[in-house]
Amino acid sequence: MAAATPLLIDIVTVDKPDDTNVIVGQAHFIKTVDDLHEALAGVSPHLRFGIAFCEASGPCLVRHSGNDDELTKAATNIARSIGAGHSFVILLRDGFPLNVLNPVKAVPEVCGIYCATANPLDVLVAVTERGRGIVGVVDGSPPAAVESDDDITERRSLLRTIGYKL
Repeated sequence: MAAATPLLIDIVTVDKPDDTNVIVGQAHFIKTVDDLHEALAGVSPHLRFGIAFCEASGPCLVRHSGNDDELTKAATNIARSIGAGHSFVILLRDGFPLNVLNPVKAVPEVCGIYCATANPLDVLVAVTERGRGIVGVVDGSPPAAVESDDDITERRSLLRTIGYKL
């Protein structure tokens, strides 16, 4: 048996535009970017997005697409920073993950989603001799307290105001 090499964990802080949501996931196959683009474009003509996918074999390129140049460039920069094979990054504007997660998860190449958030985000990346792989995310801040009855009323009111509850 070969000697084990040390495992390093790299913390990648996601640098995204303030007015965006980010989805980080795992997929496979070169057509992931095209299929994700089609899935997102089918949600709403108003949705702005950028996608980047880290290819894990062949030329190992960061594949990218989108309908917003700023978001596509930012997603590409984030994907390069993460640098984990078969990972993808989607940046959204004028739409929310809630509206796109089911179409994204329905893309045959998508294996899983690590997060979908507007919060500050760190991606934890394991680094080995073979390469890099996402092991988890730190999404936002820890809980400050348990919600009160007033907090519950406020939460439900907000959901009604923005149209997610009757």
